[in-house]
Amino acid sequence: MRTPSTSRHLHRRRLVTAALTAAALIATTALSACGGSADAKDDAGTLRIGYQRFGGLSLVKARDATPGVQWSLFESGPALTEALKAGSIDIGQVGEAPPVFAAAGKIPFSVIGTSAPIPQGEAVLVKADSGYRTFADLKGKRVALNKGSNVHWLLVRLLEANNMTLQDIDVKYLKPAEGRPAFDNGQVDAWVIWDPYFALAEQPGVRVLADATGLASNREYVLAAPDAVEHRSDEIRTFLQRYREVTDWGIANPQERARILAPELKIPEDVTSRALARSAKPLAPVGPDIGDELQAITDSFISLGLIPGPIDMRSRIDDRFSEVFR
Repeated sequence: MRTPSTSRHLHRRRLVTAALTAAALIATTALSACGGSADAKDDAGTLRIGYQRFGGLSLVKARDATPGVQWSLFESGPALTEALKAGSIDIGQVGEAPPVFAAAGKIPFSVIGTSAPIPQGEAVLVKADSGYRTFADLKGKRVALNKGSNVHWLLVRLLEANNMTLQDIDVKYLKPAEGRPAFDNGQVDAWVIWDPYFALAEQPGVRVLADATGLASNREYVLAAPDAVEHRSDEIRTFLQRYREVTDWGIANPQERARILAPELKIPEDVTSRALARSAKPLAPVGPDIGDELQAITDSFISLGLIPGPIDMRSRIDDRFSEVFR
């Protein structure tokens, strides 16, 4: 049986042990917060890149052209901009509409690069045996697309070109992984989609009703977190230079590009080649003209009530890396 003095001794020892443990935890936390550990220091020095399957950054990753960076894969542009908001990536590549919706959501980012126009890289698909011959024939029909992605702007432009409004069609907002089965199974009448999902869906029995030619540029945009732009500009410039070099190499070597990318994209090489033939374009610098283009897209979305305004997209343009793309 324990005596009172023994119990008091054990109690004091437990208190000392608890205090030492707490002190050790505080010290460890402080070191981590200050970058005192090797792991924390390594994480802080890694450039974090967000990419989508098939975009120009996929080839950079597939060729391992920028060792030392951390890659994160996203299904669509809106998901990628959410990662920018969360602070989990430094640079990412998206289509036309995601920067607009991101700005509407007050996500901080700068537009630091773009591409030549890619209007053939997105399209409206219908079943070949349907009676639809023009987009106007889809009035009252079910049209699927990914909300806030590049094809959202294509839909707006198609509606304008055919004197229609959003109320004239039954819009179904579906992610690519949801849109394909819905289209295949007849749950929607048309699917507005981009490459490589576009190329994958080009099977017998499927017809292209319209693409973005004459309607939308369908550019790719390179977005960056403002903190990374301000404090890691040299690393970003080096990364963008390799990105430019790999993109130019891919355009000059289409067969080798498709061979390398097909395993990365997890799609057949012939499908990869078909998609790349129309959708792989050179990178381009940003300037006032790009700001005007994005502002026009933004103003249209605001006028349709799809996002709240006002939004100044021109102020998001940052041309400090433009010499890399010229």
